[in-house]
Amino acid sequence: MSAPAAHEGEGPQLPAARPGNALTVAIATYNGRELLEGVLRSLAAQSFRGFRVVVVDDGSSDGTAEWLSARCPAVEVVVQPNSGVTAALNSCLRVARDTELVGLFNNDIELAPDCLQELVSAMAEHPEAGSASPKLLDFHRRELIDGAGDVLTWAGHGHRRGHGERDRGQYEEPQEIFGPCGGAAVYRRTALDAVGELDTDFHALFEDVDWALRAQLAGLGCRYVPAAVVYHMGSATLGPGLTDFTRYHLWRNAVWVLAKGMPSSLLLRHAHQLLGGQLVNVAVALKDRKLHIFWRAWRDALAAMPRMLARRRQIQGARRIGPRELELRLNRR
Repeated sequence: MSAPAAHEGEGPQLPAARPGNALTVAIATYNGRELLEGVLRSLAAQSFRGFRVVVVDDGSSDGTAEWLSARCPAVEVVVQPNSGVTAALNSCLRVARDTELVGLFNNDIELAPDCLQELVSAMAEHPEAGSASPKLLDFHRRELIDGAGDVLTWAGHGHRRGHGERDRGQYEEPQEIFGPCGGAAVYRRTALDAVGELDTDFHALFEDVDWALRAQLAGLGCRYVPAAVVYHMGSATLGPGLTDFTRYHLWRNAVWVLAKGMPSSLLLRHAHQLLGGQLVNVAVALKDRKLHIFWRAWRDALAAMPRMLARRRQIQGARRIGPRELELRLNRR
């Protein structure tokens, strides 16, 4: 289903950047001009006003930068050559160095009017949290949950809590979770400084899971804020469904997440579950006749392992919690 087309006329009336803004909302986009109208209009309608908006245009060829300049002069635009999803998200993080909070949002979303206020309030109430996650609902079928924060399982799979479930109020409790979905999240600047940027080797997919695991090792939690609601179209940039691109990056990047972030004792303790997770991946690859993609993902994951193990030594050497505490955090669903 295609996104609604942008309308001609006056653009969204967004707040202008000013000293003392608590939050930078940063949106990475690639050939998504028709999507930006919706997210920017929902930002203009926010009850919270202490924020600036930055759009990182990752080498679009659809006139995104020119359209923003003409229609939304309050939006700061950063144009860069196409560099991939993760690199574009890191550019978003860098342009927000002068605010306490950084909101990363996809271009294919709509925010409910109190979304930013709820997220900012949750971060103020929970200084121990390095990030906060809203409740994501399906844009087109709003009775369905798109995600209630990220989970990392002992099978080595990362996924969004509740994805595809009918919303019956089962995710209405504010709580600590593993991490936010990178498509809609607020990060604390001090947490970003402590944990570091997203890993650009991931290119796309699981970069948010990798960051969340590193944040947990640094002792930084994530708050799930169900009163902050976001409507998500899903896969508007990468394409719908389980494409070969998606399969490859999910399978390869999951190996790197564990290689970098999981303490050795937990890899051994949960080896049978991790093996089971890989057998599930093989079964899926066989069923879908994609075994060649699975093997290519593992080949490339192993080829880069010396680089990943070097990062592992840094991450494990700097961790603030032990394996037992991490296990308890991961077991908390």
